[in-house]
Amino acid sequence: MQKPNGKQLPSLSVRIDIDAEGRIGPGKIQLLETIHRSGSISAAGRAMDMSYKRAWDLVDEINRICRQAAVERQTGGKNGGGAVLTPFGLSLVARYRKIERTAASAARKELQALRKDIGRPRKTASR
Repeated sequence: MQKPNGKQLPSLSVRIDIDAEGRIGPGKIQLLETIHRSGSISAAGRAMDMSYKRAWDLVDEINRICRQAAVERQTGGKNGGGAVLTPFGLSLVARYRKIERTAASAARKELQALRKDIGRPRKTASR
């Protein structure tokens, strides 16, 4: 979220607890979006500065906690396989982004007020 004058506002981050063990947040959603753009778990991992194993573990966790596949690996082709988001995966990303926009919109005034408070010099107690 940017102010017109370019100052960064405090921002809101959304994490959705799916169950006691699993959550979906901005990092996992960004990974899904990067897989969608690149068509590959390994390319998405590289783009996000993470190992293939870390990227695959996160994809596996997303698929497990959602109880259905958000990402499917594809095999074959001259350069090997790839990965695609399933219809559920596309829906998950879209729904998360909508929740994020709605929450940010609802919190905008409070975030702006917080920014003002943070920007004010502290008053020191007089002795």
